[in-house]
Amino acid sequence: MNEKIELGVVNTLRIDRDSDHGFYLVSADEDDVLLPKAYVTEDMKIDDEIEVFIYTDSEDRFVATTERPKAMLGEFGYFEVVGVESFGAFVDWGLQKDLFVPKKFQKIPLEVGMKFVFRVCLDEESDRLFGAHKFKDFIHTDVEELKENQKVDIIIREKTPLGFKVIVDNKYEAMIFHNEIFEDIWVGQKKQAYVKQVRPDKKIDISLQQVGKKEENAETAVHRVTKVLKANGGELECNYKSEPELIKELFGLSKKNYKKALTELLDKKVITLDENGICLK
Repeated sequence: MNEKIELGVVNTLRIDRDSDHGFYLVSADEDDVLLPKAYVTEDMKIDDEIEVFIYTDSEDRFVATTERPKAMLGEFGYFEVVGVESFGAFVDWGLQKDLFVPKKFQKIPLEVGMKFVFRVCLDEESDRLFGAHKFKDFIHTDVEELKENQKVDIIIREKTPLGFKVIVDNKYEAMIFHNEIFEDIWVGQKKQAYVKQVRPDKKIDISLQQVGKKEENAETAVHRVTKVLKANGGELECNYKSEPELIKELFGLSKKNYKKALTELLDKKVITLDENGICLK
């Protein structure tokens, strides 16, 4: 059970008493919060400990819910703008009450229907949660703890000409380059990835595959070759004799698995191949 009630995260609290409006839950320090009747179920009983998310209602009072938002305090989520006022905007973060995004935390003027990655933040003066589209001040620069090949959680933040900007472990900004992407990814997607390198300027490169992995799955190799071909208009000046460095740069594959993929694609009559290169049929 939580020592005290904490805003913006999941709390484990004890059901203390019933009321006309729902159950009152208490923490170890006996502070209480209302769980409205809409979230009370038949199997809940006095003295049970339950997990609830804590946020504030329209009158800025703490309130509990058994629902979960798309992101909690200190986390990033992909939200749609559902309302705009002169003083800010509101985004749908998965709860009945929308999350407020103040104007000063908007990277661009927000409009209804826009979708972006936002960070869930806390205004400590007012004890209110808010969303930030402009979150540079919340990004960590102490990258020393990141190591090559370290598995991390990412959310795809934005597509750029170079690749996709991502948020790593809800702390860091990083990049995945287009020529190293061999699967379909999209803005707002959450997945696991690997640290490829931390550059001297503290910029972080991320890989969707484990760095230095020697053997690739044959099906993955075929998919990569096909995807890169499609991205280049169906033609590439590559063949069986291409240099390993070029193959690695274009496809992220060893020459051995690249040649296996070409052979399979030829057998299936998906491509044609000659001294000038590969062509999708």
